[in-house]
Amino acid sequence: MPTSQATSPQELAKKLQSIGAAFHLPGLFFSHEEVRAGNVNHTYKVNYIMDDGQGMARIKSYVVQRLNSFAFRNPIQLMENIDKVTEHIRRKRPGAMNLHYHHTDVTGERKTYLMEGKDLWRIINYVPSITCDSCEDLHVVRNAGVAFGDFQKSLEDFQATDLFETIPNFHNTRMRYQQLREALQENPYGRRDAARPEVDYLLSVEPEACRLTDLEKSGELPLRVTHNDTKINNVLFDPETRNALVVIDLDTVMPGLVAHDFGDAIRFAANFTQEDSQELEKTGLDLNTYWAFADGFLSQTAPGLTETELATLGESPFCLACELACRFLTDYLLGDPYFKIHYPDHNLVRARCQIALSKDMHVKKDAMQAIVEGCAKKYR
Repeated sequence: MPTSQATSPQELAKKLQSIGAAFHLPGLFFSHEEVRAGNVNHTYKVNYIMDDGQGMARIKSYVVQRLNSFAFRNPIQLMENIDKVTEHIRRKRPGAMNLHYHHTDVTGERKTYLMEGKDLWRIINYVPSITCDSCEDLHVVRNAGVAFGDFQKSLEDFQATDLFETIPNFHNTRMRYQQLREALQENPYGRRDAARPEVDYLLSVEPEACRLTDLEKSGELPLRVTHNDTKINNVLFDPETRNALVVIDLDTVMPGLVAHDFGDAIRFAANFTQEDSQELEKTGLDLNTYWAFADGFLSQTAPGLTETELATLGESPFCLACELACRFLTDYLLGDPYFKIHYPDHNLVRARCQIALSKDMHVKKDAMQAIVEGCAKKYR
């Protein structure tokens, strides 16, 4: 019975129990609940009870996920990336809180997934924790920086080219600009004039926006293992202390630039407004949030980064904001086939917000780089 057709709690429980058995989970399955966080995969917390070896009952929980096979077209490569990365981190951090994907010996091979038709199932250790969607608490922001920095540091000796590029050209800004030009030329929905001021701005800053891509192509920036979705809600926090526990959601782990992870985290966390705000006069970079994340991130990474990497961190949020604005505008011009929208001009509004943010970042670029250099000096 495909899970997508499981229409009752009893059927779902039976399916989850069978998945647990395939992964040899110990104990007796007794309950489950759906985890609503996240918009891509189907996620469940499952609970087992077992003997603790001393005659006492012990409850242990796991996270069971069914991967969205439409969003991730190469799920086995994705899981091979995750397996390599998580096992490397566990070897580097014995005894620490690490993300662990359970293995199964189905078909006689040690794998972190179970394929059932087009469905890929996986099981992850459950971490009692909270997630944070807002970025108002600077302690949380700094700890998120520490967590993503520690993720980077733990993988600094991992050969990035050993990983599959699960989303080819994900941060190829030159390609994103080319796609924007092609969408302008096609103009299938007659939206070009409405987007002209935004397009003109993006084309005017193209050399600066593409600097990371150009430096990667010339070999001046090294490829590293990158997370590629460095939102603060992809970090688990201790409910009491609000200290970071572990980075989650590794589906986009692949080769990239450290500036991609740093820049995208800032683009998301340090904006005064949401990324689809229409209050452009309020949109801009919060330097306090920027400083808190940078300090946490560089406390872990500064000793291992090259001088060129450090020299480009300050400008990376600008590059990422322009790149995303190109993607939003391209989608708008092509009739919104990629990003989910809630009203007709939603992608145009998103592009305008990213452009307003990039303009403020451009004004503050010297201050942003000074903060990076100050933090790096403290930790090197």
